[in-house]
Amino acid sequence: MRHARRTLLATGATLALAAGALVGTATTSQAATQQACDIYAAGGAPCVAAHSTTRALYAAYNGPLYQVQRASDNATANIGLLAAGGYANAAAQDSFCSGTSCVITVIYDQSGKGNKLTQALKGYWPGPAAGGNDNLANASAAPVTVGGHKAYGVYVAPGTGYRNNNTSGIATGDQPEGMYAVLDGTHYNGGCCFDYGNAETSGNDDGNGTMEAIYFGNSKGWGWGAGNGPWVMADLENGLFSGVNAGYNANDPTVNNRFLTAIVKGGANQWAIRSGNAQSGALSTSYSGVRPNVSGYNPMKKQGAIILGIGGDNSNSSAGTFYEGVMTSGYPSDATENEVQANITAAGYADSSSGTGSITPGSRISLKATTSCCTGDYIRHDDADTKVAISPVDASSSATVKADATWIVRAGLANSACVSFESANNSGQYLRHSGFQIYLNANDNSSQFAQDATFCPQTGQNGQGYSFQSVNYPDKYLRHYNYTLYPASNGGSNAWDSATFWTDDTSWLIAQPWG
Repeated sequence: MRHARRTLLATGATLALAAGALVGTATTSQAATQQACDIYAAGGAPCVAAHSTTRALYAAYNGPLYQVQRASDNATANIGLLAAGGYANAAAQDSFCSGTSCVITVIYDQSGKGNKLTQALKGYWPGPAAGGNDNLANASAAPVTVGGHKAYGVYVAPGTGYRNNNTSGIATGDQPEGMYAVLDGTHYNGGCCFDYGNAETSGNDDGNGTMEAIYFGNSKGWGWGAGNGPWVMADLENGLFSGVNAGYNANDPTVNNRFLTAIVKGGANQWAIRSGNAQSGALSTSYSGVRPNVSGYNPMKKQGAIILGIGGDNSNSSAGTFYEGVMTSGYPSDATENEVQANITAAGYADSSSGTGSITPGSRISLKATTSCCTGDYIRHDDADTKVAISPVDASSSATVKADATWIVRAGLANSACVSFESANNSGQYLRHSGFQIYLNANDNSSQFAQDATFCPQTGQNGQGYSFQSVNYPDKYLRHYNYTLYPASNGGSNAWDSATFWTDDTSWLIAQPWG
């Protein structure tokens, strides 16, 4: 038997189940009679690309939103709408992907121009997938509700990217365009570059002004705004611009709404940055004026590719979550964008649980293994070192052992739709992966720690309880192997990635707290 018990841990067993909820409070709403792209068309700047995994962006649209591929047999399925002009049919994804994992292979273009997004191929910078291509997003890593209906966003971990180098109708040269994206304002990093918008068709850095895309993150390598970030900026190639100047512009504020509307638009010697809370309220304008006072950006030399989650040269160290976005032909008026913002807020974006029920932030729990070898074992930190393991715990266990097996659920440090686990008896210390093992470490308040300590709950891989997906390595789940905890994929180069017992070892029951 592959399990070899760590002898320094205590023994015993019992179980009491508990349930909680990490759910949004949005109420059910109906599909609008006019959606974002209908508003843009009426305003004289029609959509030429319209991407969303959550809802229709035209009132009459009733086609597929995106395609998923499952790991078990590589089969694919298109995920459409509950009704024309309405919300994603997330139940179709859940059914198709049940018992396995799925990735998003295609994000369809609702505009009719055929500008769908697929796996970004190797550019100047290679990606981590085969052939130097980028990874595809885990299809269930970003659950939300929209209008009270379950949906999924596009979760971009570093190395993930989508692209279309052969587009139709996208602005080139100095032609005017607009674009918006609804993003998770709590999921970001300082890597280059979490973009959505217009990029080089070559996959290379082709010089100043060859891009025009929305950037979101807290990189200060080229430009930045007020506070510590993150900021909405424009990626114009060889520069993330927060205003007319290279570098710092005080009028570009830190924005971190859970759901964020981000806008960049550009025309002949004019451009603008706007943003707002995608759940309520109006847009604010951070910059509107002439092109940057740096050579090469007036006139622009846009090439018309579309990117998501990467830079124009396939820089792919960024992180973020995308729910919907469009690109237009023509420079939209502020009034038109204000109407679009009203449509977005009316859509009803809200946090959602993943799977059947979830875990309440602030609650104390214990996490019980479901593998047949270990049904009396719980996740606990080891007093002898900083490693995390499983061991039996029961009523006769010492107070220290019971406390070691007790966790306080926190809203995810890197993504509030997910969770982090703080030790009940070591305040400020969290479960986190490092070097592909799970440790109990003190929160150093870094972006890296937040990512490493955040896990997204899903229905248990074996149908019991929950499985906890790493937020920054979405193919890896919290697993016990030889009684030690690892972030593990289902099959891989490490011993703990073994497919044997994987579904059981990655499934956990929520129990009443021992401590």
